[in-house]
Amino acid sequence: MDIEIHQIDAFTDTVFGGNPAAVCPLDGWLNDDQLLAIAGENNLSETAFIVAENDGQADYHLRWFTPAVEVDLCGHATLATGHHLLRGPLSDRDQVTFKTRSGLLKVSKSGDILAMNFPAYPIAPYAASETFFNDLHAALGATPVGVFDAPDENEKARLVAVYDDPQIIRQMRPDFSGLKRLDPISVCVTAPGGDLGCDFVSRYFAPSQGIDEDPVTGSNHSLLTPYWADRLGKTDLTARQISARGGQLSCRLAGARVIISGQAVSYLKGVISI
Repeated sequence: MDIEIHQIDAFTDTVFGGNPAAVCPLDGWLNDDQLLAIAGENNLSETAFIVAENDGQADYHLRWFTPAVEVDLCGHATLATGHHLLRGPLSDRDQVTFKTRSGLLKVSKSGDILAMNFPAYPIAPYAASETFFNDLHAALGATPVGVFDAPDENEKARLVAVYDDPQIIRQMRPDFSGLKRLDPISVCVTAPGGDLGCDFVSRYFAPSQGIDEDPVTGSNHSLLTPYWADRLGKTDLTARQISARGGQLSCRLAGARVIISGQAVSYLKGVISI
């Protein structure tokens, strides 16, 4: 069996920046073990698989896999999939709709910019033992001013650790084995943009999901945008993820939705043979 593969750098306007994702169009669904094996072989933070839909609601069914697990929501691989379709097979259109585990998601294009319409997830202070917080702070290497979570998640925590200085975020060298022992879904660290020319910055660590650090994480901004919109008193925000590769995002809080925008560039196309 031959499967198309397209590798696309998301949230950047140049190759070797942003976050690389693989996009694999399929004629029909393979079994989950095969999908996970392909994602593991690709060894990128996310591989997106799409199958055309005919239900009148969505154009495609979209699923995302890390090298270790299937995830409920992924921003950069959604942006990459939108880029592949709207710059290629659907280049005569300005919008594509996906059926996903997080509901219907839309990607639209305007010039060089792609915009994703995602759910907003307000965060709330996280309740845990003093021992947990001590271990978390030790693993991150710096004590945050607050730790939050998306309250709708009731299996594992998606933590957001807030700091006052973006340089703490830039210089952070986490103990990934320590974070993995704590076993949250992920830990996002964030701070005001300060002199970095944006409203806020972040980094994202998810060793329990098979990703020590994700270069640019669009889905995190479904949590970060409501928080920073409230804190800064504005609904239109600029964001930077200050990983080694780095990425730029524009975010707008629109009621119960977040519009996350950025650019993407194609790096590779080929064929997987299995």
